Amino acid sequence: MRSANSTMKKIIKTGLLVLFILPLFCYSQINSPYSRYGVGNLSSQGSISNRAMGGISAAMSDFAAMNTLNPATYGNLAYTNLDMGFEFTNNNLKSKSPVGNFKSNYAIFNYVSVGIPLLGGNKNALKKNTGWGMAIGLKPLSRINYKVSSIQRNAGDSLIYVYEGNGGVNQAFIGTGVKLKNFSVGFNTGYLFGEKDYSSRIEFINDTVSYYKGNYQTRSRFGGAFLDAGMQYEFKLKKGVFRIGAYSQLKANYNAKRDDIIETYDYDQTGAQVRLDSIFESKDQPGKVMMPSTYGVGIALETEHLLVGVDYEFGKWKDYKFFGQTDLVQDNWMLRAGAQYTPASANSTGYFNFVKYRAGFSIGKDYIKADNSLPLYNISVGGAFPLRLRRSFYDHQYSVMNITFEYGSRGNSKNNITESMYKLSLGFSLSDIWFIRQKYQ
Repeated sequence: MRSANSTMKKIIKTGLLVLFILPLFCYSQINSPYSRYGVGNLSSQGSISNRAMGGISAAMSDFAAMNTLNPATYGNLAYTNLDMGFEFTNNNLKSKSPVGNFKSNYAIFNYVSVGIPLLGGNKNALKKNTGWGMAIGLKPLSRINYKVSSIQRNAGDSLIYVYEGNGGVNQAFIGTGVKLKNFSVGFNTGYLFGEKDYSSRIEFINDTVSYYKGNYQTRSRFGGAFLDAGMQYEFKLKKGVFRIGAYSQLKANYNAKRDDIIETYDYDQTGAQVRLDSIFESKDQPGKVMMPSTYGVGIALETEHLLVGVDYEFGKWKDYKFFGQTDLVQDNWMLRAGAQYTPASANSTGYFNFVKYRAGFSIGKDYIKADNSLPLYNISVGGAFPLRLRRSFYDHQYSVMNITFEYGSRGNSKNNITESMYKLSLGFSLSDIWFIRQKYQ
């Protein structure tokens, strides 16, 4: 029989290998002009399993799955869980003026997290209504990726303007949660780090005169410690559980540095941009970035076969400041609702009886206000498919493959630019008892 230590070593090696090969499986070619503002397009914070139910997370809790948005759920973990997600998105951008339709695709390794029960460690222990768990992981908060070009005529010359940006915000976190009877509370902390790299390039096109090309670029980096908190309370029913939950991502002021660059450039034989002369350069200018607070509340009703839930989230983005400056952002909100159906009962057989079928939707208002308010809409369907393993001591595993398909839109007829997207997400939630004393050698 394999030892728990041997299994743990293999899991750690697998996790390190996954982190090493991440860049090989990630590419990003999305073009979203709205990501120019604030900290970019906000990423979905729920796990792939939650996204299939519209993103509900505040009152969601599973003894064999991760919910990093509400750290109070860590106290309910019965098994060590490795959760990772992949995402492929097809983005369609429509513009009224100038009239255009642009498509782009991107695929990324979305997040990775590990949850470990520190007190309890099996399903029977949780029946005593006590538990203590922890989690570590890495996840994105936002992404910046856009490239917009235009051609203008000026005194007989043609000028090409190219506006480009890259970056985003990420979190490396560690958290803990405690469950005492019907009440659970927890928090996440760690390091938040972000980058914004914006450039504006001008190129003159003239048949008789050669002009230098100009680049105006700003690169910013910021980071620091953050703190999130969450709570849940359960009401035991005759045939299920009613749960309420809340979470908060607290406002924080982060140290930042900025580089301003004005230069002339040209292209080499490979097409790479090469600096010709530096007109102005100022590096490591200190500043602050104020990230706002976000609050979420939700309810969920869970029975043997059915789970339904509703969440409401509010973000205080009017508090956002970047080097003391405001941006075209506003307070935002999201309303999410979803459901999960599991056919299996005590005597069920057949693989598809143990599949969890999910669906949900969300509506809200984007925090970016560059072109009037931007309404958001999203619908989702998906499922959790058990990964069958051989029957042995390791039948304690509750490993599943989560698949979610989403369609979302941003903007309406009142906006000059609207976006629609199709997103396919694949996740693996691998759970097992890693830390258990052997009875036999």
